[in-house]
Amino acid sequence: MRMPVGAVITADIVNSTVPGTAMGKKLVTQLSAVLKNHAFEFYRGDSFQVYTKDPLAALKLSFQLRAAAKRLSDIYDIRISIGIGNVAARVRNLRTANGEAFVLSGRMFDQLKDMQRLWIESADGKANIAFRVIAGFADYMLKRLTSKQAEVLAELLKEQTQVQISKKLKRKQSTINKHAHSAGWPEIEKLLYEYHQVITQFNLA
Repeated sequence: MRMPVGAVITADIVNSTVPGTAMGKKLVTQLSAVLKNHAFEFYRGDSFQVYTKDPLAALKLSFQLRAAAKRLSDIYDIRISIGIGNVAARVRNLRTANGEAFVLSGRMFDQLKDMQRLWIESADGKANIAFRVIAGFADYMLKRLTSKQAEVLAELLKEQTQVQISKKLKRKQSTINKHAHSAGWPEIEKLLYEYHQVITQFNLA
């Protein structure tokens, strides 16, 4: 019998404020709101781990986390390692959970270089070739986000239309469109599509 497959995100906040400050608390609150439908746990103040049963959701979730951080201030970012693989049948406690996805995520997070802020790893070497391209391109775009671009991107990732975002943020639709394109939204949509294709073709979900 095949073990359940899932995705694990191991992450920390780049340029985090001191835990417990008003800004630090606000950032954790925003990240927690993004993660509300998933199992997650913060530790050491600025580090956290997330488990999702659906590997297809992991990359979009990572984009949402980074957009949430940069939305608050463009000095912030999130370093993320996504591990995709087998997990125990029931994940009750992230601190004691084990399985391939947890091992891959933690191991690759420890190997992130200074400027790397996104990595995707599975047990399939061929899939990982595609994941490296996707992660590298995504990382290049997301590191350049301004807070205004991140604000719009965060809403687009919630599948809001530009008209809806314009009304919510009380800005002209032309301004929303400008920020969406400067944030690389068309390219981000393509990356999410290609990521789904890799997951499906290599039977990783």
